[in-house]
Amino acid sequence: MSNTAIELKNLNKWFDDFHALKNINLTVNKGEKVVICGPSGSGKSTVVRCINKLEKHQSGTILLDGKKLTNNPKSVTSVQGDIGMVFQQFNLFPHLTVMENLILGPMKTQRQSRQKAVEIALHYLERVRITDQAQKMPSQLSGGQQQRVAIARSLCMEPKVMLFDEPTSALDPEMISEVLDVMVELANDGMTMIVVTHEMGFARKVADKVLFMDQGQIVEQALTEDFFNSPKTQRCQTFLNQILKH
Repeated sequence: MSNTAIELKNLNKWFDDFHALKNINLTVNKGEKVVICGPSGSGKSTVVRCINKLEKHQSGTILLDGKKLTNNPKSVTSVQGDIGMVFQQFNLFPHLTVMENLILGPMKTQRQSRQKAVEIALHYLERVRITDQAQKMPSQLSGGQQQRVAIARSLCMEPKVMLFDEPTSALDPEMISEVLDVMVELANDGMTMIVVTHEMGFARKVADKVLFMDQGQIVEQALTEDFFNSPKTQRCQTFLNQILKH
């Protein structure tokens, strides 16, 4: 039985003439926490969007649990329950309550009974510490609470891997820590995670390894301690110096 959760081999992605991802190679083991950082436009979000098939890749291979993911609609459907995704924006349905947002996916795609879906939803709302908000509408919640609902919604599908695309970038500073605290707990519970973020304190605390991307390439990839203490490339050193000043 392989220990590999996700593997990318020579992944390439173009947007028309723009070569957005250039020969990306990455292995993420089960239970591993990987942080991807880098300047805006470096391809970080495109990597995670290709993994969960929100974007089509043009060449290379994506493997989930050893199973090849293609751009075929059946392949796309097959990963929807296995890969959870949390975006910058919360993407909650504004006309549904928190509870209805959480049970919709499991009932529709996994054919769960309403009773079971509600049971699982309450479990994950408790895990992200907002059980008391279950019957509220998203507009009644703070940004931090909405993002925690978005995390709980992904967890309700009981995915094998969680992807986070800059989950705190749309939040006010005082709300960032409440979302990061939930993510730290998930990491401590052994969830396989790929996180695109500029939160270097979180990366230091949680990540097993850190990737630095620039211009569509992985410029540096190292164990977390090595990444922060002895970056190998000048480009990575400059980025860390700039971001750690703030």
